[in-house]
Amino acid sequence: MKKLIILFVAVLAMPLLNAQDITDALRYSQSEVQGTARFRALSGAFGALGGDMSAVSINPAGSAVFSQSHASFSVNILDYTNDTQYFGGEASTNNSDFSLNQGGASFVFRNNNTSSPWKKFTIGVAYDKTSDYEDDWFAAGINTNVNTNFDNTIASYFFDYANGLPLGDISTLEGESIADAYADIGAAYGFGHQQAFLGFESYILQPVDIDDDNNTEYLINLENGNFTHDYSYLSTGYNGKIAFNMAAQYGDNLYLGINLNSHFIDYERSTRLYETNGNGGLINEIDFRNTLRTTGNGFSFQIGSIIKLSKELRLGLTYDSPTWYTIEEETTQFLDTSELVAQDLDVIDPGIINVYPEYKLQTPAKFTGSLAYVVGKQGLISFDYSRKDYGNAKFKPTGDFTAQNNQINSELAAAATYRLGGEYKYEQFSFRGGYRFEESPYENGTTVGDLNGYSLGVGYNFGNTRFDITFDQYMRDFETPMFNQGLTSPILLDKTNSNITLSLSFNI
Repeated sequence: MKKLIILFVAVLAMPLLNAQDITDALRYSQSEVQGTARFRALSGAFGALGGDMSAVSINPAGSAVFSQSHASFSVNILDYTNDTQYFGGEASTNNSDFSLNQGGASFVFRNNNTSSPWKKFTIGVAYDKTSDYEDDWFAAGINTNVNTNFDNTIASYFFDYANGLPLGDISTLEGESIADAYADIGAAYGFGHQQAFLGFESYILQPVDIDDDNNTEYLINLENGNFTHDYSYLSTGYNGKIAFNMAAQYGDNLYLGINLNSHFIDYERSTRLYETNGNGGLINEIDFRNTLRTTGNGFSFQIGSIIKLSKELRLGLTYDSPTWYTIEEETTQFLDTSELVAQDLDVIDPGIINVYPEYKLQTPAKFTGSLAYVVGKQGLISFDYSRKDYGNAKFKPTGDFTAQNNQINSELAAAATYRLGGEYKYEQFSFRGGYRFEESPYENGTTVGDLNGYSLGVGYNFGNTRFDITFDQYMRDFETPMFNQGLTSPILLDKTNSNITLSLSFNI
C-alpha cells in the first residue's frame, strides 16, 4: 500500500520536483565578451560601429555598415587561473582550452533604385559563443569553528534537509534496494527528501526514535572538534547563439537592424567534498560527490540602430529582449562514510540519473547605448554602456518556483557594463586596445564581485582579407558556498581569465 501511495504522490508532485536555484538563473543570464579578435580587442565596444560580424551580435544594425558581403571565423585559446582561500587554506589551479568561438557571414544587396532612400539591405547568419563554462578549481581548509549543531560540516547539509521529515518518507521499505528507494523517494517527494535519505542511510543522521516511521527529529553522529575539507569543482560546456540578421541603410546616416536569435546550452558540472575529522565519533570520513548535466535551447530578439550624427560621430541604440529558455537537467550522487565501511556496507551509489521535469527560464532584457568617434581611415574611439536588471530573471511556471523567484528578486540587482575601445591604423596595420568594467549582479556586491578587464590587439589588412590577433584578460572575485544549505561558509575565489583570439575575415 505504501508503494502505491508513493507512486500516486509522484504524479501529483511532479511539477514541484526541482533543484534549481539562483546560481542557475544567473549563469544563463550572463554573457561574456566573445567573438572576433577585432571585437575583443576593443573590449566589445562596437555598438555604434558595426562593420564586424561580432558587432552584429551586439547591434543588429551593424551589418548594414558593410560596404560589401563579408565573412569571418575565429578561434580562441583560453587560459584560466583560480586562487582560493578557505578556512586558512590556500590553493591555486591553472588550465587551458581551445575552441571555435565565432563564425558567420553577411550578404549585402545594394538598391539600384537611386530615387529610393533605402540604400542597401543585408541578410546574414552569425554564430557566437556567448559564455564558456570551462572551469576547474580546488579548495581546502580546516574548520575549527564548529558548534553543537555542526554548522559548516557536511552533516549540517543533510540535517537541514531531514529535520521535520517523517522517517518513513526517507528510508527504504522492507526488501527494497538503496537504488530503488532513492529513485522512488525522488519521484514522490523530490530533491530535498533524497538528500535526507542519503544522510540517514549513510549513518550521518540518527533518528531520535528509529522504530517510529513518524519520527521527525534527528541527531548527528559526529563529535565536536576540527573538520578538514577538501573540495574540488570541475565544469565544462558553453552557451551559444546563432543570430539570423536583417539590416538596412536608410539615407546616408541611418542604419536599422533586427536579429532573431536561437540559443543553446550544454553544461556539465561535477563536485566532490571529502571531509575528515579525528574527533572520535562514529564517522570520521565523508566522501560526497554530485554531478549535474544541463541542456537547453531558447529564443530572443534584438533591434538596433546606428545614427551618424556627423561625419565623425555615431550613436548606437540596442534593445535585447529576454531570452526564453526551455531547460532539462539530470543529476547523479555518490556518498561514502567511514561508518559504512565499519558496518561492511556498500557505499551509497544509487546509479540513478535524476531526470527533472523540463522547466522554463526567462532572463532579463538589456539596453545598450553607444557612442563612437571615427577619424576617417586613421582610427576611432568607441564607448558602450549597457544595463541589465538580473532581479527580473524568472523560473517558470512561476507558481512552482515561488521561493527561487523571490530569492532572485531580493538578492540580484540591476548591473551596468562599461566598455571603451580604440583603434589606430598605420598603413596596413591596425593597433587596438580596450577596457571594460562590469558591476556585480548581486545586491551585496560580493557573492559575485565587479569585473575588470582589458584587451590589446593588432591586425593586418591584405586587401580583401584581414588577419587579427588579440590578447584579453579579466579578473573577478567570488564568494561561493559549497552548498546552498548547511555547509555555507564561503570559499573566496579569485579568477583570472586570459584569452588569445585569432580571426580571419574576408570580403565575399
